[in-house]
Amino acid sequence: MRKVTLRLVPFLFLLYIISYLDRANIGYAALEMNEALGLTSEMFGIASGIFFIGYFLFEVPSNILMERYGARVWIARILITWGIISVATGFAQNAEQVYIIRFLLGIAEAGFFPGIILYLTHWFRSKELAKTIAMFMTAIPASYILGAPLSTWIMDHIHWINIPGWKWLFILEGAPAVILGVVSYFYLTERPQDAQWLAKEEKIWLTADLEKERKAMIKTSPNHAKYGHKKALSSPKVWYLALIYFVYITGKCVN
Repeated sequence: MRKVTLRLVPFLFLLYIISYLDRANIGYAALEMNEALGLTSEMFGIASGIFFIGYFLFEVPSNILMERYGARVWIARILITWGIISVATGFAQNAEQVYIIRFLLGIAEAGFFPGIILYLTHWFRSKELAKTIAMFMTAIPASYILGAPLSTWIMDHIHWINIPGWKWLFILEGAPAVILGVVSYFYLTERPQDAQWLAKEEKIWLTADLEKERKAMIKTSPNHAKYGHKKALSSPKVWYLALIYFVYITGKCVN
C-alpha cells in the first residue's frame, strides 16, 4: 500500500493544485483584466459565477462517462480540455467572450474532484481511503499558498512580446494542465491488475482484498448492489448530504 500511495497520491495532489490555480486565477487577473476589458464589478461577478453553472450541470454526467471510458482516459480528457480553455481566457477581448470561456471551463473541469475520489476507491481499501483522501485534499490550502504569490508575480514581471501580465497569467497557468493531461494518460493505471509497477504477488493480493471488501459490503447491505444512477439521485440521503455540503460551501464563500 505504501508503494501505491507513493505512486498515485503525489501526482494526484499536483493535479488538484493545478485545478485550483486555473479555477481561482481569475480573481488575481481581475486586478488588471477588469480595466483592460471594461468589466464592471457586476460583469466580473457574472464571469466568476457562470463557471459553476457549467460545473453544476455536467458534474454527474462527467462521472457517469468516467465509469464508461475509464479513469485514465477521462482524467486526461478533463485536464487537456480545461487547460486549453484556461489558456484561451488570455485571448478574450470582451465580457461576452469571458462569459463563454468561463462557462466552458466549468463544463471541462466538471467531474474532476469526484472522479479522483472514485479512482482512489479502485486502489485503496476503506480503512486507508479516509487518510488518502485527506492527503489528496491538502492540495487545496497548498494551491492558495502557492497561487497568490505566483499569480501576482506573473502579472508584475512577465510582459513578453508586449502581452500584458494578466494574459500571461492564464496562458502560463493553463499550459501545465494540458501537459499533465498527456502525462496522466501514460502515467495513471486503471486498476491494480493492470499495474506494471507492482509485482505479480502484489497485484493478486490487492485485487483480491478489494474484491473481498466489495463482496462483504454487498453481503452486509444487499440493496447496495442494486443502486443505479437513478436510484442514487433519488435517495434522500444523497440530497441530505448535498444540502450539508451546499451550506458549507456557501458559508465558506461568504466568509
